[in-house]
Amino acid sequence: MATKEASSKKPAAASSGKAVGKPAANLTPKAAAAAVRIADNKKALFNYHIEERFEAGMVLEGWEVKSLREGKVQLTDGYVVIRNGELFIIGCQINPLGTASTHIRPDSVRTKKLLMHKDEIRRLIGKIEQKGYTLVPLNLHWKAGKVKCEVGLAKGKGEHDKRDTIKDREGKREVERAMKSRSR
Repeated sequence: MATKEASSKKPAAASSGKAVGKPAANLTPKAAAAAVRIADNKKALFNYHIEERFEAGMVLEGWEVKSLREGKVQLTDGYVVIRNGELFIIGCQINPLGTASTHIRPDSVRTKKLLMHKDEIRRLIGKIEQKGYTLVPLNLHWKAGKVKCEVGLAKGKGEHDKRDTIKDREGKREVERAMKSRSR
């Protein structure tokens, strides 16, 4: 009898509402990825060549998670440091909501700890000690109901590389404009 009850409960639970933290099934893959994305650091992609990407968990307070759900975060000035074999993100600004609790004092620019495996951190330490490499936060996103930070092992771009990036971007815009006006 217990098996009948268990089997009858599953379909009701599955059809009872929308899944939390998962994008809708009718979205394109790009739109689904954007649905779980919290914030991007576009400035990092302009200023650095990204060699490798890593995913790290974040240690957050309750008010920070609520603010992230509302999208009140800025990553552009953030950077990642390694202290005592642990990763920390500095300069990631999470603005508190106006409805924050009165018994806590939210600090919008506090240093947040990132969670990664020890062997990955050791490998990153070896890479960082090489000349010109740094760690930058690339984006914040939801994964299985938890906030994850994508960290990039990056090498700084020279001024000429940035000019080439701008030139390529403007060239693509002109091609798109020409194709758009031609199709009309």
